[in-house]
Amino acid sequence: MIRRIGSGPRLSAATVHGGLVYLSGQVPDDLSVDVVDQTRQVLAKIDAILAEAGTDKSRILSVMVWLPAIGDFGAFNTVWDAWVAPGAAPARACVESRLADPAIKVEVGCVAALPAD
Repeated sequence: MIRRIGSGPRLSAATVHGGLVYLSGQVPDDLSVDVVDQTRQVLAKIDAILAEAGTDKSRILSVMVWLPAIGDFGAFNTVWDAWVAPGAAPARACVESRLADPAIKVEVGCVAALPAD
């Protein structure tokens, strides 16, 4: 069975299948703030989507981070390091990439495992 979370005409916030949760790239809602606050918003969205799927950040397997300015890597990591579950750092890649809206300073997508029944 496939379950979709936050499904719209173009994409779903997440798709659940085969014991895994696939999150689409999450972006902040308030684009007027700096990369630190945008990162906090994105990670909070990820927490909420994972909770709705029945899992949490300690079960994230892999993460993809897109930053339009790689100079924001350090600022992103200060928020990331405080958020990531201790002892459960996932595999992660971070690339510099132009994003859909120039005001978006960070986008994060991930794949997480569901708890075993």
